[in-house]
Amino acid sequence: MLALLAFAFTAEAQKGLLDILEKEQKDTLPQYTSATFKTTRITYGHSVETRKKGILEVFVANRFWNTPELRSQKFGVDKINVRIALEYAWSDRLSTGFGGSTWDGLFDGYLKYRLIRQRNDSKGVPFNITIFQNASYNSSALNLPYFNDSFSGRLSYTSQILLARKFNSKFSLQLAPTFVHKGLGGDSGETKNHFALGFGGRYKLSNHVSLVSEYYTVFNPIESTDTYGPFGLGVNWEIGDVMLQFMLTNAPSMVEDSFITRTRNNFNFKNPNLNFGFNFTYIIHFNRKLKGLKQINTSKR
Repeated sequence: MLALLAFAFTAEAQKGLLDILEKEQKDTLPQYTSATFKTTRITYGHSVETRKKGILEVFVANRFWNTPELRSQKFGVDKINVRIALEYAWSDRLSTGFGGSTWDGLFDGYLKYRLIRQRNDSKGVPFNITIFQNASYNSSALNLPYFNDSFSGRLSYTSQILLARKFNSKFSLQLAPTFVHKGLGGDSGETKNHFALGFGGRYKLSNHVSLVSEYYTVFNPIESTDTYGPFGLGVNWEIGDVMLQFMLTNAPSMVEDSFITRTRNNFNFKNPNLNFGFNFTYIIHFNRKLKGLKQINTSKR
């Protein structure tokens, strides 16, 4: 009898100790903020988000716009730019992608690394930091003065530090200090290095729908032609493993160095200044455990 009482007392003491240790461990574990932007892009530009390891994204983006010519109408629009890309997450923080565009003949690739994650508790950094590096190759036929037509001369590079904070469950804001090196220049004396700053925001309307906007200003724009800051206003709609993004923008290109430095039309309702944009992202889970975790988290909403 005494042995049974001693065993029961010991078991209860161990249970109490385990509860204390579990509570202390829970209190000390980092509490990270999730879904700052819900997808890897805000409208046309990248967000701080990276996918979980083993996820492949099939990304298809379209831009439609009209020209002032009256007889140029084809299936409702005059010009179409399509970009198709594959983007893969090598880890929870590192992802890469490769794609090509039809209208401007750009082939591009990027590396993206999530350096710092925002924490909900009082410890750590209260915002997200992601570094982004893009390179693009212009494959179109060109006849430019002062241009040495070589492989390296057709390359352009974009470097960004993406800084974002999720202020509450609905509102997120991002800043993107940007450096762009253009491989192509229209004048021998024109700079090929440009500095810009991007602004992006997201406001959650429901569990699956959010309002987004984005704008870039260039501090030393191209001088040989008139350019404007790209602006986008849109709606993101999440449907399971599919993300649909609808937007209005003045940027026909979908590659960073091009839409940041070479957007030639202001944002208004005159042709060809206003483009309708549509992004389609399909997520493929190579790690079934990740998909199972996502389904569990979705059921708890």
